Amino acid sequence: MEILAFILVSIGIIIVPGPNVLVVVSTSIVHGKVRGLQTVTGTSTAMLIQLAIAALGTSWFVSALASGLVWVKWLGVAYLLYLGVRHLVAIGYTCNTQVSAVGTFQRGFWVSLTNPKTILFFSALLPQFASEAISYPMQIAVLSIIFWFLALVLDSGYALLAHKLSSLLKTKNLANYQHGLSGVLYLGAGAVLATAMHD
Repeated sequence: MEILAFILVSIGIIIVPGPNVLVVVSTSIVHGKVRGLQTVTGTSTAMLIQLAIAALGTSWFVSALASGLVWVKWLGVAYLLYLGVRHLVAIGYTCNTQVSAVGTFQRGFWVSLTNPKTILFFSALLPQFASEAISYPMQIAVLSIIFWFLALVLDSGYALLAHKLSSLLKTKNLANYQHGLSGVLYLGAGAVLATAMHD
């Protein structure tokens, strides 16, 4: 029953668009589903690192680490704002800049990793669903894998849906629409990350 509750809570958390989802959607719109899924690979890899820190670190270590990395969040905000402005400036230009698989992976990885609040969130959420009757480390490992898998599946769903919606906009001004929407999404992701409370 606790596992089911954890799954439902996790799904509710993951489907709410945050910086990760907005970056995945934006990449899929402009560069296609393959690049979007590569971005998901990047966000998921960063999430594994965050889950490991939350699972293995003591509450004191996690809090100290997250507090010390507040500046990393602002690097993430600056990066998202840069991507947003870059796409808005591209409106009106016929050339569509291509990105590599490594580039889209890194984009997802750094956007996901530069959110210290995620580490604190994981460290607060996971222990609430642990039972005293079972090995704590084993439970945390299982819960972490479940959350990671759900995030991977749902974020991939966002990537595929965004690509599908983009493919329906078959107009000669598609590139302009894509860059405009992508720019707004990146700026929105930056705003979400910037306004995230950090206790």
